[in-house]
Amino acid sequence: MDIIFNKGKDCLDKKMPFVIYCKPNSDKLIGVFQKNDNLFEIDSFEETGFAFVSFDGKKKYLIPRNESDVYIETINEIDYFIENEIDLNIDLDAKTTFENLVEKGVKAIQNNQFDKVVLSRKEILKIDNFDFGNIFNKLIFNYPNTFKYCFYHQKIGFWIGATPEQFLQSSENTIKTVSFAGTQPYSETEEYIWQEKEKQEQQFVTDFILTNLKKYSTEISFSEPYTFRAGSIVHIKTDIEATMNTKNDFRNIIEKLHPTPAVCGLPKEEAMQFIIANEDYDRTFYTGFLGELNIDFATFNNTKSDLFVNLRCMNIENDFANIYVGCGITKDSIPEKEFIETVNKSKTMKKVL
Repeated sequence: MDIIFNKGKDCLDKKMPFVIYCKPNSDKLIGVFQKNDNLFEIDSFEETGFAFVSFDGKKKYLIPRNESDVYIETINEIDYFIENEIDLNIDLDAKTTFENLVEKGVKAIQNNQFDKVVLSRKEILKIDNFDFGNIFNKLIFNYPNTFKYCFYHQKIGFWIGATPEQFLQSSENTIKTVSFAGTQPYSETEEYIWQEKEKQEQQFVTDFILTNLKKYSTEISFSEPYTFRAGSIVHIKTDIEATMNTKNDFRNIIEKLHPTPAVCGLPKEEAMQFIIANEDYDRTFYTGFLGELNIDFATFNNTKSDLFVNLRCMNIENDFANIYVGCGITKDSIPEKEFIETVNKSKTMKKVL
């Protein structure tokens, strides 16, 4: 793995674009290193390369296959286990601000502006001697069933994360996605009981995805909701599969589904406008999506795409890490509990720092 990480550090020094990533439960580390510093945009979603798309869908960028060198290495047996629980100091001002935001969201739902909205916040942490190779190894070892990545472009920034949520996976005319919502801390002994608020929140996501898939696909099937572990927390998850009417519908499905109710809300446009108007920062690429577009870089099969929602991530700026966390709000949300949910989610990145 040293070759890929050393190549990444060299690109950082030279301010050249690259992405290094590892898929869920994979032993392959993949590095895609762009040979120039151009900023390539996605136009048709027929392009081939590694996609990086913003929350609002307005910034659609690509590290193109035909402009890049690709390296693949097998991950060594490593031990980067994080033994100790981290001490999470609660910022009381941040707590008050976020709880007020949640309260505003609940009132908007009660006033029938929308059924659900996903609200988020940003934490800024001072970091010393940031070593992305060390951080990435910790992500690989501690969050094996997530999509681990670090992405750099001098015109976009440096992002690193371990997201548990698939956005879309396609192979020929078959597509797969997931409905994802609800959060509880992970426990080795506990049997998870999901409250009605969490079940409803997840059902909103499922219904939204199924309704939109029916417009462009057939033979839709889906699993029963089940509990899924992602690091130190668990969620409710439903697996969904469908057959696209034509390959040309892939772009339509992307544009209809993104951003899903799992990261935005429902109805989508009303929830997004509330988020933009009331969150006190710009999400940029947090809750956007990223991944392989029309290429499997491990096999160079150009009939596949593998895209993930950009969750459990941070943006590194100089000596600071911007950590992004959010939660789904419904009419039954309790502001303090929602804040605690964001605190639990922040552990994913804070542990590796």
